[in-house]
Amino acid sequence: MDGTDLLPARHKLSVDDYYRMGEAGILRDDDRVELIDGEIIDMAPIGQGHAATVNKLTRALVMAFGDRAIVSVQNPVRLNRFNEPQPDFGVFRPRADFYATGERPGPADTLLVIEVADSSLRYDRTVKLPLYARTGIAEVWIVDLRRRMVDVHLSPSGDAYATCATYGPDDTVALSQAPEIAVALSQVFA
Repeated sequence: MDGTDLLPARHKLSVDDYYRMGEAGILRDDDRVELIDGEIIDMAPIGQGHAATVNKLTRALVMAFGDRAIVSVQNPVRLNRFNEPQPDFGVFRPRADFYATGERPGPADTLLVIEVADSSLRYDRTVKLPLYARTGIAEVWIVDLRRRMVDVHLSPSGDAYATCATYGPDDTVALSQAPEIAVALSQVFA
C-alpha cells in the first residue's frame, strides 16, 4: 500500500488539554462546550421550555434526595481521560467537600445522569447515551420534552443499556439503586 488511502490521524484532546485551553483563554467561561471522545462539542442553546423543565426537576430532585445525594445542575462529570460531558443533572454520592477538591465526580460517584432533550434528543440518544453506558454510568434518564416522557436506562452493557422503560406525566420514577427515592413526573411536566 502506497499510503494514498490513509486518512489523516485525529488528535484527541484529553481532559487536561481541555482545561489548559480554558486557562489559556482559548475557551471562555461562558462557552457552552463539552468534551466528548476527545473533541470539543458545542452544546445546543437552552430554550425556555428546557430551562423551565430543568428548574422543575431541580426542585423535585433536591426534595427527593435531600441529604442523601448531591444534585448537580449542568456541571461536568469526568467519565475518563477523553470525556467530560455536562449533563443537565448529575446526582452524586454525598461527599463532605461537595467535590471541591480532588477529581471531579466520575462514574463511581454517579447515582444518576439526566439529560433534558428537546433539540438535542437525537444527540443525547446516539452519542451521549452510548458514552454513559461504555463508562459504566448505572442509570440515565432522558427527559423527552416533545413526547412529555422520560426514558429510564439501566444496566450498562458495552455501548448500550440492557433495560429501558418509558414513563409519562402521571407516573413516578424511583431510582434503581435506592427505590425509596422517587420523583413524581407530574412535578416535571405540570
